[in-house]
Amino acid sequence: MTETSRQRSLSFGAEAAAYERGRPSYPPEAIDWLLPDGAHRVLDLGAGTGKLTTRLAERGLDVVAVDPVPEMLELLTRSLPDTPALLGTAEEIPLPDASVDAVLVAQAWHWFDPERAIQEVTRVLRPGGRLGLVWNNRDERLGWVKELGRVIGHEADPFSQTVELPAPFTDVARHQVEWTSYLTPQALIDLVASRSYCITSPENVRTRTLEQVRQLLDTHPALAGANGLALPYVTVCVRAMVP
Repeated sequence: MTETSRQRSLSFGAEAAAYERGRPSYPPEAIDWLLPDGAHRVLDLGAGTGKLTTRLAERGLDVVAVDPVPEMLELLTRSLPDTPALLGTAEEIPLPDASVDAVLVAQAWHWFDPERAIQEVTRVLRPGGRLGLVWNNRDERLGWVKELGRVIGHEADPFSQTVELPAPFTDVARHQVEWTSYLTPQALIDLVASRSYCITSPENVRTRTLEQVRQLLDTHPALAGANGLALPYVTVCVRAMVP
């Protein structure tokens, strides 16, 4: 990871509250597909403010959250006081060997040093355990979402998005889920404000970007005057097993 990437990966604390307000959760179908049958203890690695952690805890799983940004974990702990929340990184996971049935990573694998992260993930997974990766991508094929991409930068193409998971991982598979998140206009601004490229931009660039989003909200025929927005997503999931 370059120094710039490392700084961006740690930048979210400055907008932790906006992250929590604006970022979407994850569709149940995606979580069903990622979790192995019979999973009990699950690590949410790069848990952030707990968007995925919450969905896992609601299923009655024994969840532990790990993230390197204290401000993110503080918000997670407020909403999930009974869930262990540990400061740590994918390269140095603060858990014992063979201690979890699954490691799930939401919206974060691209921030990790993959070689070191794979070593650590395989260390903490029990034999037969599973690694599950998930990303929410805005579906920019149509309408105002395409215009939003022109303003703030386009997402990765979800229909071709994948990741390499070398040995010792086996049975690597990919799945995608199309769904819709419903949010307020202010939540859309928060979503943009919580993106790493917006957080780390010079103040004048950040201000201009957010103003362009407000202008889109005020002028686009599908958005002007609306109290609620329907934002389509394509959620990409990748899973793999360890022997």
